[in-house]
Amino acid sequence: MAAATSDILKFLETVHPYDSLPRAELERVAGRFVCKKLTAGAEVYAHGELLPGLFLVMDGSVEVRDSSGTVISQLSARNSFGERGLMVDGLAVTSARALTDLLLLILPAYEFKRLMSEQPVYARFFTRGRVADVRRSEMALRKIGDLMSKPVLVCSPGDSVRQAAELMRDRKVSSLGVVEKDRFVGLITTRDLASRVVAEGLDPATTPVSAVMTRQPLGLTEDALGSDVLNFMLEHGVGHLPVVDSDRLVGIVTQTDLTRFQATTSALMIGEIAAAEHVSELRQITDRIPQLLVQLVGGNQAHEVVTRLITDVADAVTRRLIVLAERELGPPPVPYLWLACGSQGRQEQTGVSDQDNCIFIDDSFVESQRPWFEKLARRVSDGLDACGYVYCPGDMMATNPRWCQPVHVWRGYFFGWVEAPEPMAQMLASVMFDLRPIAGTGTLFRDLQAEVLDKASRNSIFVAHMVSNSLKHAPPLGLLRGFATIRSGDHRNHIDMKHNGVVPVVDLGRVYSLMGRLPPVNTRARLLAAEASGVISSAGARDLIAAYDLIAEMRLRNQKNQVKAGLKPDNYLAPYDYGDFERSHLRDAFVVVRTMQSALANSGRAPA
Repeated sequence: MAAATSDILKFLETVHPYDSLPRAELERVAGRFVCKKLTAGAEVYAHGELLPGLFLVMDGSVEVRDSSGTVISQLSARNSFGERGLMVDGLAVTSARALTDLLLLILPAYEFKRLMSEQPVYARFFTRGRVADVRRSEMALRKIGDLMSKPVLVCSPGDSVRQAAELMRDRKVSSLGVVEKDRFVGLITTRDLASRVVAEGLDPATTPVSAVMTRQPLGLTEDALGSDVLNFMLEHGVGHLPVVDSDRLVGIVTQTDLTRFQATTSALMIGEIAAAEHVSELRQITDRIPQLLVQLVGGNQAHEVVTRLITDVADAVTRRLIVLAERELGPPPVPYLWLACGSQGRQEQTGVSDQDNCIFIDDSFVESQRPWFEKLARRVSDGLDACGYVYCPGDMMATNPRWCQPVHVWRGYFFGWVEAPEPMAQMLASVMFDLRPIAGTGTLFRDLQAEVLDKASRNSIFVAHMVSNSLKHAPPLGLLRGFATIRSGDHRNHIDMKHNGVVPVVDLGRVYSLMGRLPPVNTRARLLAAEASGVISSAGARDLIAAYDLIAEMRLRNQKNQVKAGLKPDNYLAPYDYGDFERSHLRDAFVVVRTMQSALANSGRAPA
């Protein structure tokens, strides 16, 4: 029998650091833990798996092994494990199995991160120097190209020192490569301007760069590792390192780049978000999301991990804006729940995201209380826009009175869409089936979600309309093994990796979850659940998941390359910029998606 919340609370009172938490916080955390019973020999998790949260042994013992299979610890009651993976990228860096019959408590990952950011005593216990070590280790193993933050800026040897200084000032950089006929010949830094120009009394207007630059500076190639950069800078006492390809300059790594890399993790960003007092502070943090994307994709993290961690930042910003709004407005007049839909709801945000959200209000609500919720919605939505999550072009936001309603009104919406699935109803249902609670009273949605899934799945006409709606976005396949690229405009010869790439799979996953009454909202989780429940065959699921993984990862890699080139990331990819091998695999992935769409269209149900 699983432990009751009261039993968990009594147990936590005997476990550090929970015994040091404020009483109200301890009671809250006790209610967040989930119990899990395992028999002796059962696997708790495997190396590389996405961790559901922090594990705490309540009774029994656990054996933990490293990636090579070596036993590194045996844990018993009151011992925690799994925190190392949670503090890096959410993936297990060890494996664990039950040595005896086991009663585990699992603190969800989001709650662990919240405690790490809001409770210093909790953070000190679990970090104990680890975070800095982990970040240094990550940087040491990263390729040098992932540490370069911007395209390299250059000048010529004949340019005046003043021209070089103005360029550095205007572009906010501390160094310039000096290039002559495409050949790298030197480096000039702000330190050179101070020590070799100003200190020597030279005239910046007449002194050429060639007179004060460092000639033929040593550099590293793009295949060097972060450890090589650190060692080089320490050995030679320099703060700027050229990255070269023969006699061509391809980039410069600075101490600032290294500091920026170490300072950008989703966990650290969430900690900063939890302490922010103003929207301007939150914006400074979200401005680092492109760099976070570069690091995660450059580190070969799976796409579902990258998008989950980026979405975690959006969730934290949303919750902080709600806290700041409630501090100004006072406590809510009745319980409510803030939910996200769209890519945030599915935990699939990338470097390009708008906002889609709504509010469920307790049915004790009376209309005279609406001004409080209107002000809350406006403050949070405006704050999200200021942080880079632009307003939804379709006005699918809590600021729209239609999407800020009591639960009984929402129940009427859903049931009305199911019973009369006209085109607008299909579109709205598609969006709202991706709802995920962010902050507030979760029970306002949980029961309704199960009720709507059950009712919708039983209505064959509604399911048929949803199937039809899911086929509106077609993969970009052309004739003769080519691609159907955009024919004109700014994105000519590109394909839209969102609307014609991932969205067709998102739509399929939503229909499968409807058919199987499956609660997951994340697309990949929906596909896995559809396979496990028999909604689609194992072969079809494997093919579709593999296709989705490739499409989603190429989309993220393209965004990473755009950020590294100093561009704003978008969803447009030029397929013919890639080699035959990658193009062929991408096209094969699109063929799999089209095949699954055709099977669904021909049968009116998921292919078995």
